Amino acid sequence: MPRIPRIAVPGVALHVIQRGNNRQAVFFQDSNYVHYLKLLFESAEQYDVSVHAFVCMTNHVHILLTPWNESSASRMIQRLGAGYAAGMNSVYQRTGSLWEGRFKSSLVDSQRYLLACYRYIELNPVRAGIVEHPSEYRWSSYRHHAVELSEYPICPHSEWLALGSSVEERRKRYAKLVADGLKDDEVKVFRRCARKGLPTGSKQFTAEIEEALARRIGDGRRGRPKKGL
Repeated sequence: MPRIPRIAVPGVALHVIQRGNNRQAVFFQDSNYVHYLKLLFESAEQYDVSVHAFVCMTNHVHILLTPWNESSASRMIQRLGAGYAAGMNSVYQRTGSLWEGRFKSSLVDSQRYLLACYRYIELNPVRAGIVEHPSEYRWSSYRHHAVELSEYPICPHSEWLALGSSVEERRKRYAKLVADGLKDDEVKVFRRCARKGLPTGSKQFTAEIEEALARRIGDGRRGRPKKGL
């Protein structure tokens, strides 16, 4: 079966998922998460990528980012994955592949889906039953967006900035959005689009991406997005 080509457009947000090989754990202790996040932001700076949101789960990661060059996202994830794997192999005296061969990704329609993608990512630990509230999970960007600035150089997307005229107002409004949660069918949209490499967005958004790339994309299921996503 041919590989689904990755789609990346400079200036358009991208939801990235990378899983451990055979869905095995890639994080074993706190120092692993710290090291990974350090490499994440170093790699983002090196390849001109803005990181908007993230979560590190035991056996996979989600990152919402915007690449500013066509190859930025792929090069960043390649450097990040290889650098982290090398460190893990050295520390734990292991061999073999740490990550799945290819990361999954989906372009995100900023107008209607961007903040929903923030929530989808940061609510992962809650859906997994690890914590009852996202603020209790240390290895995500939720507290940065809803509670207080973190040590990480997270770049706010314009849609998050539009939540209010001050940081305090944005945090309150974002916390309310997260408290409202996501519907099951909304979660399925993000999962399906990332798995298939499809844009997460409206029919118009997909058409605009097709025009920018000068080729057809999609799988024949391009309908109107769910209201309120």
